[in-house]
Amino acid sequence: MLHTRRDIGKLALAAGTAGRLRAQKPNSNFGGVQIGAITYSFRALPGSAEETLKYCLDCGIGAIELMSNVAESYAGAPAQAGGGFGSGRGPGGPGGPGGPGGGQGRGPGGGRAQMTPEQQAAMQKAAAEMKDWRLSVSMDKYKAFRKMYEDAGVTIYAFKLPPTMSMSDPEYEYIWNVGEALGANHITMELPADDALLQRVAGFAATRKLRIAFHTHGQGGDSAFDKALGASNYTALNLDAGHYFGVNGKSPVPVIEKYHDRIASLHLKDRKGPGSAAATTGPGGGGPNMPWGQGGTPLKEILQLMKKQKYKFPGSIEYEYNTPEGSDVLSEVKKCVRYCKDALS
Repeated sequence: MLHTRRDIGKLALAAGTAGRLRAQKPNSNFGGVQIGAITYSFRALPGSAEETLKYCLDCGIGAIELMSNVAESYAGAPAQAGGGFGSGRGPGGPGGPGGPGGGQGRGPGGGRAQMTPEQQAAMQKAAAEMKDWRLSVSMDKYKAFRKMYEDAGVTIYAFKLPPTMSMSDPEYEYIWNVGEALGANHITMELPADDALLQRVAGFAATRKLRIAFHTHGQGGDSAFDKALGASNYTALNLDAGHYFGVNGKSPVPVIEKYHDRIASLHLKDRKGPGSAAATTGPGGGGPNMPWGQGGTPLKEILQLMKKQKYKFPGSIEYEYNTPEGSDVLSEVKKCVRYCKDALS
């Protein structure tokens, strides 16, 4: 059997990864608190399933929130414009197009750039191709993906592919089917501003008995959270501690204490508050993302609260600050892991 150069490269990467796993599996549970990462943290790097697994192992991360693009490319999805980690974000992804703080595709003055008729037609064609593929693909590939990761010591606790109002019920079934095949205990999406979308995803999550967890960019608050959580026993929060502080200037600790039993996972990052000199430059407005320990988000207090109260939801590292000169993405993610370990020691 003949192999292309690309096939040989993949086989070599898989063999190297397999050798790593046999050596030592990662453990990012510190003091009883599960620390993980959203794979968006590796967005500046090549994003195949094997490469993403290697990043997790290099950083000592044993659990993840998985972005859809990594899984779908492994399962054979048609290539989408943009490629890499950015292509899997879709409407409502954290900081991605359609979500608060999205910066791509912006025109003068911060408004979204107008697409040409040709671009609109190409986007519609790509969306139709992706829909057809999703409704025909076997779950076997996703089960193989899960096995590869779990054999390496990396579990998948969340799957991010945001359902939308324009999707059909079979597409919703696909999202939940993939989540189940990967072993995820919740699906993540942006906190809906549309009541119809909230009710639809809440009802679907209840039917499937697999939670939908809402990510936040500083929007929300008690009334919005109560409304979302009241829609179903299978709705939850994918609360972002950094965005909450960065936009509101308030500690997220009281929010975590109040809603701890309805938090499915918690995003961890450090931001300056809205009163900082660089206010409004960060995602969703407010202060900028900072290297951990240089912003104002009370990360140590949050982590120690999780340990003291024995909360079972994982804390997800979301690497969003600019990579310092002379460093690299994996070195910075390792610093975030170390920060968590030290705070929980």
